[in-house]
Amino acid sequence: MTEILPKILARIITLIGEENLQENNFLISEAIKENKKNYDLLFRLATVCAQEKKLNDALTILSSLLNHDSSDARVFYNLGIIHSLMGQHQLALNAYDSALRINPNDIETLVNKGSSCVDVKKYSLAVETLNEVIKKQPDIPEAWSNLAIALNHLRLYSEALAAYDKAVELRSKYYEAWSNRSIPLAELNRYDEALESCNIAIQINNKYSNAYINKGNIFLGLNQYDKAIECYEEALQINQNHAEAWSNKAQVLLRLEHYQAALMCYENAFKIDARLDWCLGNLANTKIYMCNWSNFGEIKKEITNKLQEDMRIIQPFPWLAMTDNEIAHKKCAEIFINARFPPSNLLGKFDKGPIKEKIRIGYYSADFHNHPTAYLMAELFELHDKNKFEIFAFSFGPIKNDEMRKRLANSFDHFIEVGAQTDIETAKLSRELRIDIAVDLKGFTLDSRTGIFSYGAAPIQVNYLGYPGTMQASYIDYIIADRILIPEESVENYSEKIVYMPDTYQVNDRKRLISQKKFDKADYDLPENAFVFCCFNNNFKISPATFSSWMRILNHVEGSVLWLLEDNPSASENLKKMALEHGVKDARLIFAKRVPLADHLARHSKADLFLDTWPYNAHTTTSDALWAGLPLLTMLGKSFAGRVSASLLNAVGVPELISNSQEEYETLAIELGLNPKKLRDIKSKLVNNCFTTSLFNTPLFTLNLENAYIQMIKRYRADFQPDHIFVA
Repeated sequence: MTEILPKILARIITLIGEENLQENNFLISEAIKENKKNYDLLFRLATVCAQEKKLNDALTILSSLLNHDSSDARVFYNLGIIHSLMGQHQLALNAYDSALRINPNDIETLVNKGSSCVDVKKYSLAVETLNEVIKKQPDIPEAWSNLAIALNHLRLYSEALAAYDKAVELRSKYYEAWSNRSIPLAELNRYDEALESCNIAIQINNKYSNAYINKGNIFLGLNQYDKAIECYEEALQINQNHAEAWSNKAQVLLRLEHYQAALMCYENAFKIDARLDWCLGNLANTKIYMCNWSNFGEIKKEITNKLQEDMRIIQPFPWLAMTDNEIAHKKCAEIFINARFPPSNLLGKFDKGPIKEKIRIGYYSADFHNHPTAYLMAELFELHDKNKFEIFAFSFGPIKNDEMRKRLANSFDHFIEVGAQTDIETAKLSRELRIDIAVDLKGFTLDSRTGIFSYGAAPIQVNYLGYPGTMQASYIDYIIADRILIPEESVENYSEKIVYMPDTYQVNDRKRLISQKKFDKADYDLPENAFVFCCFNNNFKISPATFSSWMRILNHVEGSVLWLLEDNPSASENLKKMALEHGVKDARLIFAKRVPLADHLARHSKADLFLDTWPYNAHTTTSDALWAGLPLLTMLGKSFAGRVSASLLNAVGVPELISNSQEEYETLAIELGLNPKKLRDIKSKLVNNCFTTSLFNTPLFTLNLENAYIQMIKRYRADFQPDHIFVA
């Protein structure tokens, strides 16, 4: 290098380290003009810089070389490699495309382009590119492996498995492919084979951390949490900076309700890779479960900004508890559905076939056992008109032999376990059974199976009860709601057509038993003469604004206490600390253990007023309180999740308990806390209305819902697109 223009080249080497682009570009240009050999010399210098991880230096030289010769495919190819190493995957893809315009048949460039397509989530283009490679040269293991990755993201699991099999056939020691091969196997519920594939990868290279992560993910899917944690810890022993290992370990710890440990793991993951899918949202959600509101405003603002950049920053369900903004909910759901469950046409279009004697309704849930959803819906399943409707349960939750499970099994015409089936198998089964209307009772909540509906389980698909918001899925046709939940001005924020029920969207079971056991306040550590405010919502629904209101209310109602559900020790301790910060003695916060439903309903009698949360209201918990005769005070929110209690209070005929602002909410709570006669009158009205209004009129609700189903079917049979339905 010193033989040709040594001073200029020495100066170039100095300047690339200083990133003086203007002078460097000038010197490179002068060097090349002086002697064409310097172009090749500089190209080799860029290659050396890249090999020594001096990626910015290599980028500087290659970019400058393009100014001299933009027809050199080698430069574009190497630019692509460097951009890829720097995580600039779209720039890498652009560079490979430029190289291919010059040399369209270069196999290495095509292979790398396929890989970059995967990196920028252009999976169909990746498949197209890599199939072109394989057609020309079918013996490249990397091409088959990258093709498998793309196919897996497209949820073509059998095809992905076949591609991985070809990759490891061509290169038996290809440990990355062996490890990734476990992913489609797990999706196909072939767990033993998936574990074996990971074990082969580990035998080949026991320092390959991703193999331990994939193995841990399999155990997580099998709910074998201890084994999953062991695998993630193995990965972290190899690489302490593996963000995915920290994040996945946190997910397991969260399932085990080890919130503090989970939070630490999420924080580690976020420090390592702030762009890791869903990581910040999971971190925020963990803090919310702990009622740890430090930096709440900053985190919420960052999530809001990242959503506008279409980043996979938070999943839809936890976002409901952080903001009342329907537009933000819509955006979040849109990003999530496109990332995880885009529509698939693998099963093809529906064949209408002959009209059946009965309309076949499928209800899909993980909660056909002792669970809030079942507590609300059990009587509906029993009351469905079996002369007009044939009712199917598709159960994919834990198989529990509790009393509710037995009751539900007897309520359906067909109770089908599909927990061992894949999403596409369940959708295919639904089609074989000729389900007319598939009702998703989970939405985006824990243990949901949105993938079933992405394949099309039925020609009409409905979002109901489990998830209080839009799913932004083109394959979900309707959402069951009412005029309070989704007012006219909010319709544009829903991809679904609205089914407007005449009273309230929520069904109730009149057979919920209230224990006849005799309890005293002392049994719950409640002061005998205190006014008892209560909230039995899960603690994650308690927002900083809600808690501040509660503390102001306690400060105005002397001697009152606040009776809360004890969700987890961290939440309880944090709430006590914050009470002290608001000038309220922590002893005035009393925590209730979880108990069987009948006992839980009975203990409502020891409270005086239920204080609702926002932006995420009580839902089933509101019905519990009203069924038990306990008045509930709510604030009308802007989103579905924040308007449910208002819907239920209106349906039971006590709209005076609906406030329209935080100030009004506090004023009314204080007034009721200081005016026992007014509260008694409201309670008396509530108790009487439980048996005369629509909220607990399950037969009427069933007729209205069946009316909606019939209208859906009529539109479908007439070849009309779904439209809003107003049930009279």
